[in-house]
Amino acid sequence: MNIFEAIRKDHDIQRKLLDALVDTSGDSAKRKQVFEALKHELLIHEDGEERHFYKPLISDDMMQKHARHGIAEHHEIDELVEKLEVTERDSSAWLKYAKDLKHKVEHHLEDEEHTFFQLAGKVLTETQKTDLATKYVEYIEECRSGKH
Repeated sequence: MNIFEAIRKDHDIQRKLLDALVDTSGDSAKRKQVFEALKHELLIHEDGEERHFYKPLISDDMMQKHARHGIAEHHEIDELVEKLEVTERDSSAWLKYAKDLKHKVEHHLEDEEHTFFQLAGKVLTETQKTDLATKYVEYIEECRSGKH
């Protein structure tokens, strides 16, 4: 597995959780459970991606602007998550923020998959791609199991 495949797997998890989130209603246990799962996935993904994908690329002239843009989008996503945390789950504002989050995350994932991955593929060697994937997957699995 290379770094792009590893990240795409997590992107698919995020897409499913986002779809499930906007399909919930009211202050339900389901809405709370899906939101908590999504929040955790976004957090560990951002951390893993920044450590094991963006960091090795940010020093490359061709990649620096793109890596910084990706990190900035992570912060925008975090801000939307924070808005959801402080908004009543049964309010119409909560659903609006959830839809905004879905849109922002999906835009970010598309950016990465259709632009950033192609550029990074030209910069990284095959060995780097598999080494980064190994480190990324290990980090994500540790986070999911509660070791981080």
